[in-house]
Amino acid sequence: MPVLYTLRKNNNSNSKGYGKWYAKATMIGVVETDSLANIIQRNCSMKKSDVLAVLSELVEVMQDELQSSKRVKLNGFGSFKIGLSSAGADKASEFDVRKQIKGLHVCFTPEAKTDSAGTRRKTFLSGATVQEAPKNAVDKSEDEETEPQEP
Repeated sequence: MPVLYTLRKNNNSNSKGYGKWYAKATMIGVVETDSLANIIQRNCSMKKSDVLAVLSELVEVMQDELQSSKRVKLNGFGSFKIGLSSAGADKASEFDVRKQIKGLHVCFTPEAKTDSAGTRRKTFLSGATVQEAPKNAVDKSEDEETEPQEP
C-alpha cells in the first residue's frame, strides 16, 4: 500500500514558502503493540502472549540501556539514543546542569543500506510509493485562493 498524503497550503507569512501548497503524509490509523502481536503471531509459530511478553520486555530493556548512556541498535530497524537539549554556558566552569540542561529526548535513526550505485536508502523507505489520500478535499481546479477543507 502506498504512503498517503494530503495537500496543505503554507499560511505562515514569515515562511519562504508562504502561499505554496505542500504534500503532508497522512496517517489513516495507529497500530499498537497488541495488533502487532496478532500480526506477528499469524506470520510465525509464536503465540500472541509470547510475542507480547517479548515486546514488553524489549521496551523495558531498551529504557534501561538508553538511560545507561548506550545506543540501542535493532538490526534491520534502526538505532535509538537519548539526546539532550542544552543552553550554552560562557565558560566550562560556569556550566550548571540544573540551569543548562533543558530536557531530554529520544533520537531514532532508521537503518540505511547502500545499493550498488552508492546510494544510501533507508530500509523502511525502500520500494515505498506515494498516493493522494482519497479524502483530500483540495479543489485543484481553482488554484487562486482555494483553502483545503477539513475531512
